[in-house]
Formats: sequence, C-alpha cells, structure tokens
Amino acid sequence: MLTRVRTNLTAATDQEPMRGNAWPSFHPITVGSMFDPHSLERFEALPEPRDWLGVALANISDGVITANAAGRITYLNPVAERLTAWTKADATGQSLDTVFQIIHQTTRLTAENPAVRALREGILVGPADHSLLISRTGVECAIENSAVPIRGATGDVVGILLVFRDVTERRAQNQAMRDSLVYAQNIIATLGQPFLVLDKTLRVRTANQSFYRDFQVASEETEGRFIYDLGNRQWDIPRLRELLEDVLPDDHSLQGFVVECDFSTIGRRTVRLNARRVLQEGGHSELILLAIEDITDRRRADTMLCDSELRYRRLFETAQDAILIVDARTGAITDANPFVAHLLDYSRVELIGKALWQIGVFKDQAASRAAFEELQAKRNIRYDHLPLQTKAGRRVDVEFVSNVYEVDHTSVIQCNIRDITERICLERQVAEQAGALADLNRRKDEFLAMLSHELRNPIAPIANAVQLLRLQKANENAIQEQARAIIERQLGQLSHLVNDLLEVSRIVTGRVRLRLEEIVIEGVVNQSVEAVRPLIEQRHHQLTVSLPPEPIWLNADVVRLEQIIVNLLNNAAKYTDEQGQIWLTITTEGNEMVLRVRDTGVGITPELLPHIFELFTQGRRSLDRSQGGLGIGLALVDRLVEMHEGTIEVHSMLGRGSEFIVRLPMLSTHHSPPVPLGNEAAETLERALRVLVVDDNVDAARSLALLLKFSGHYTRVAHSGAAALEVARVFQPNVVILDIGLPGMDGHETAQRIRRLPGLDHVVLIAMTGYGQETDRQRSRDAGFDHHLVKPPDMQTVREILAAIEPAQLPVV
Repeated sequence: MLTRVRTNLTAATDQEPMRGNAWPSFHPITVGSMFDPHSLERFEALPEPRDWLGVALANISDGVITANAAGRITYLNPVAERLTAWTKADATGQSLDTVFQIIHQTTRLTAENPAVRALREGILVGPADHSLLISRTGVECAIENSAVPIRGATGDVVGILLVFRDVTERRAQNQAMRDSLVYAQNIIATLGQPFLVLDKTLRVRTANQSFYRDFQVASEETEGRFIYDLGNRQWDIPRLRELLEDVLPDDHSLQGFVVECDFSTIGRRTVRLNARRVLQEGGHSELILLAIEDITDRRRADTMLCDSELRYRRLFETAQDAILIVDARTGAITDANPFVAHLLDYSRVELIGKALWQIGVFKDQAASRAAFEELQAKRNIRYDHLPLQTKAGRRVDVEFVSNVYEVDHTSVIQCNIRDITERICLERQVAEQAGALADLNRRKDEFLAMLSHELRNPIAPIANAVQLLRLQKANENAIQEQARAIIERQLGQLSHLVNDLLEVSRIVTGRVRLRLEEIVIEGVVNQSVEAVRPLIEQRHHQLTVSLPPEPIWLNADVVRLEQIIVNLLNNAAKYTDEQGQIWLTITTEGNEMVLRVRDTGVGITPELLPHIFELFTQGRRSLDRSQGGLGIGLALVDRLVEMHEGTIEVHSMLGRGSEFIVRLPMLSTHHSPPVPLGNEAAETLERALRVLVVDDNVDAARSLALLLKFSGHYTRVAHSGAAALEVARVFQPNVVILDIGLPGMDGHETAQRIRRLPGLDHVVLIAMTGYGQETDRQRSRDAGFDHHLVKPPDMQTVREILAAIEPAQLPVV
C-alpha cells in the first residue's frame, strides 16, 4: 500500500521574511497516516513530497538531524555530517548525545542537548548560542542550535528535528568588533586633553572623562546643553561665537584660540581651544570636535621665566663683581657685564670672542686648557687669590670663581671676578700684627716662666727663717708670735701665687706632664681641705664636705688633682663674705666622678661668666683688693681638668653664689660591689634608659641626644639605617627615636629590621618625621612604630613617653 507523509512545517517565514541570521520559529510537525486518496491524482505529476524535503534538507546551509521518540538518530543532512564527522549510515540508530556532543563555550562544561530536552518536554528549545560542537574527530565548532518536536496525528511526540549552524566566523567577527570598540573606548578614556563633541546647533553631544574631571562638572550638567550656557557662561565670548559658527558652514578649523575664564568650579584658568569638523565616511558631518587645553601653569611658568630673566639681567648689569659668560665648548667669552670694563679696562666689545687666557686670567693657553679640564670634571673651580694685569698694565688682586650650568640644554660657564686688592692689604696688615702679637705672647710666656723661677729664690730662705723662728717659739713674746703668724700666712699666700705662675708658664709652654696612677679621691680631698683650712678659718667660713660611702678610683696625678681642688676652694673662699658657706660634694654619674664646689659668695657677672676660665680673668677689682689673686687659678684648673680627659662647667648668678662642676672618668676595674640604694635613688637609676637616636641630620641627632643625656639617659647616635642596625645590635637600646626620611634604607624598613634583631622585639620605636597626616601615622603603625612625633618634637612629650615605659623594659644598670 502506498503511504505518503504529509508535513505542515510552518515557519516564521509564513508570516514575515527571515532577516540576517535570524532563526525561524518552528511549530510542531504532524505526520498523517496517509494522503487523501481523492487528491492523489494531483500529486502524480509532481515529485514525491519526501523527495522535496530531502532535496531541501540536502541543500540548505544548516545542519539537520532527526531522531525518533527514543532519541535514536534517523537522519543527518550533509552539513550535519560534515560538522559532526558522522556519516548518516554510521549515525543512524545512535543516540543524540553520542552524535551531537556540545559544551558551553565559556565554562567548557557539558551542555544539555537541546534535542533531548525538546523530546523530553515536547517544547521548542532554542535558538541557543554560546555552544561548542565537539565532532567525532574532536574538532570544536561554534554553533547556534534549536530543536522542535515532531508530533503524530494523535498529538504525541514521535520524533525530534534538530537544526544547527556553524557560527565560528560570525562570532570571530563579532568579537573583533567588540575588541575594536573597547580599544577605541580605551584610547578615548586615556586621552588627557578634555574635549567636547558639538552638534550643528552647538549643543554638547558628548564629552570625554578628562573634561568632567578637569572642570569638575557632571554629565547631566553638560550633555544636551548649549555650549554658551555651560557653567557660568564662561564660553560666551563674542569672538569665540564667530569662530565656532563658521566651522560647519565654511569648513573652517579653529586653531590656538586662547581665552582666560573664571570657572565656578576650578577658578580662573587660561585655556587654548582647537575646533574642527568631525570627519566621517563620505566627507560630510554635522559634528564639531572642540579640544580644550589648560595652559594656566605653562603661562604662569613663562611669566615667571620672563620675570626671572629680567631680574637676572638687572643683577648682571648692576653687579659690583666682574661677570663673564663663557661658551663651555669653545672657551670663548660670549657676554660680559659693565663692571668688567671698570675692573680690567676692557670694553664688552673687546671681550666678546676672546679666551680667558688672552685677557690674563690664566698664564697661557696650556694653563687655560688645564683649568677647563678641571672645570669639566668638578663643575666648579675657585682661586682665592689670583693676580691679574689690566689692559693698561695695572696689577689687580682678584678672587676668581667659575661654575658650569645648563641653559637650554647647553653648557655655559659663568666666571665671577671680585677685586680683593683692599682685602689683601688688610690681610697683610693682620698677618703682620698677628706675628707681632705671637712674638709678644711668646716673650710674655718666657717672662712669666722666668719670673716664677726668680721669685722662688727669695721665698726659700724666708721660709727657712720662719722655721728657725718657730724653733724659738718658747722664747717669743706676744708681739713676736703675732708677727711670725703674719709672716707665715703671707708667705703661704705668696707661695701659692708663685706656684700658680709657675704652673701656668709650664702649661703654656707645654712642659707639664702628668704622673698618672690609680688613686682614691677621698685621700686627695682630705689633703686639699687641710691645705685651705687656714684661709677658711681666717674668714670664718662653714665648709661642708660630702663623700660617697664607696671608694672612687681614678687614674690621675695626685699633685695636679689636689691643685684643682685647692684652687676651687681658694676661689670660693676669696669671693665669699665672712661667715659664708662652702660645700664640697663628690658623687658619681654613670662612669664619671662629679666634684661640685658651691658657695654663697658674690657670684659672677653675666659678662664675665663666658670668660671665667681664661688666663688673667678676674671680677671687677675693688680699690681695697680684698679678693686678691692674679686671675690665673681657674685657667690652671681648666687646663688640668682637660689634661685628665675631664670637663668643667660653672653656674652662677650675681649676688647668689657660684657652683663649679668637675667631671672625671672613673676606673671601673676597682669598683666595689654595689651598695643597696634608697628607694628614690634606685628609682632614678631604673628610669635611666638606653636611647638610640637615628637621624641623617647630624646636628639634630646630636642636640637631641644631648638633651636626653642631660635628662639622665644613656644615648647613642646613628645617621643612617645601616648604621642604626649596627649600633642597635651592640647597644641593645630600650628606645629608638627614628627619623623616617633616611637616605637609602628609610625609617619604616629600618624599624622593621630593628624589630627582628635578637633581644629587640619589644624595643619602643618612636617615629620622628616632618609628616603628620593620618595616612603617615598609619604607615608608621603598619611599620611597627609605637609612637609618631612631628618635628620639631616637644621635649615634654618625649619625656612623658620615656617615663611611661614599663619597668620590665628598663636596662640593668
């Protein structure tokens, strides 16, 4: 029996034509059991419908696969065979998932087969994009696909129709278009120069991001608005109107139009405008590109340059030094100021083009060449004294300074020549006077040395005679005893003066040598007190001596050390009124012995205080000469203390007494076991910290260290990050005050590396910097700093930070 298939494949093309790559919207396919026999005759002259369908499917550009209700392949057209690499014979009877394997293009995960879903749910699936077909041979192909169920006469799904096409080329084209668009957008976005696109009515069509950023306006305030209405109407300039309105009609471009405007958002700015028609395919466009260049800073720089050049020219012309400008390549003079003619008798015209050696600056061409080579290497040369000969033959003593610098990428030499003839004459006079003074000083020293020796000659027999008189003490009457006592006292005073004179002369002439030995200071103090006791008792002074319980060992000359103490006590006794008080105190500070001599005397005037240790310096002499002395005792003390590698200082106020403080290094090897201290003294030592100060500014580091040292702390100084690490490794500080802006390794890195040193993980780190913003403080915290101080630091704040350190962090002293 003849069975014919009737299909009603109704597509979207029944309603409207397909456009481009649009997929038809399939409706279900119905298969009848047979054609109407009464109409069979009208088909006998035509090809079989099955043949029509086969011809159509074989010649379309899409792949077509059909399957039965069980999902088994029944048909592949040639395109489907090519794309899947399956022949119709091999594919027939295979499952849909075996022949039509697809994955998602982005995730590379297996995608659901649209034909399987359409068969399962009886619905149209697709069209679907973003799929990759994996052929039988493993070749990948980008496809679009859709599937439609085939229904029987009863409406049941009896099969499936799967249609797909190769879209690899189309996707590549689309991606290329998208890439081109992104590329263009990125180029526009990175353009630093603001611009506007205007339509033919001069309304803003669009603007780039630079425009919105530089002029601090929003797109809603700009796009669609008339250009002359933008902002505070700063673009509404009559001349600009004329030029912009001619761009489109006359195809004119606007080039370099400079305006200075007041903008409500960014203030007064100078801008340069360029405008032209936007070129499009065909040569016609109704859009204008208006580029805006902010030249405010450039204009300001040009103005400053002009002003600078004007000031330079004024200084150059009016300078009272001769100035020559020389070409660094040829060595020829290119410019000269008027003072050169006054100094060397050459006019400017005569100087231009000459070499320096030709006007007598250098001996000859060889000397000039040598100077030029030195100048090129060092970039500057200086001659403090250079004798020149003027054009008229007159000798002039000059100071010559030459520097190399760049002008418009060209090396230029500037030579400054200063007349020092008068200064040379004064220097000669000063040198002659200095020689005369040196000779006078030498003869004075020789005289003092001779005088001190000659005075000892009569003193010796007088002292012997006094001793003889003392032997006859039992036969003395009252007047003789009183006279002898007077002679003894005055002889002692005279001996003291002669001793001072002799010691000063020896020190000045460099003939004093110390005989150092290990001594205990207590014995020297006792001997010194006994030596001055007659003067103390004579003036009815109260002397208080305070010594530590532990012996203090020094490496010192006993005789010279006694001289120091005796002179200080004598000085206190001389300048303290009768029945006054004098204190002699010995203490220790760190590894130093500290000797203090304090009195309730007349004090020292502010004018005299800076010179108190100079030779022959005394307070104002009264007519009665009650204080006496030659003014050499303190000078002698200062020199002897210095020779013992110690220091001396004085504090005094007029009418309120004086205090002299001598510090000498102690011998640590003779220290006795420590004696327990009182609570107050122990707390003071516990609060003495080891502080490392790190700053590349030498004066800043040393001054801060001195302030901390005066506060009782132990200090070390470093001037770079690397040096700080070395000092910290040995010094083991409790506190590090660290500058952030160090050369090479900055403060942040230095702090982190100090933290990693053995034993310094809990060291207190204090940042010292010129930056005080919150971001700077946060960076310090991130680097491990405990505190952040801004220069110059408040010393009270520093002291409070140090005082707040927990006892566990204190050093063992």
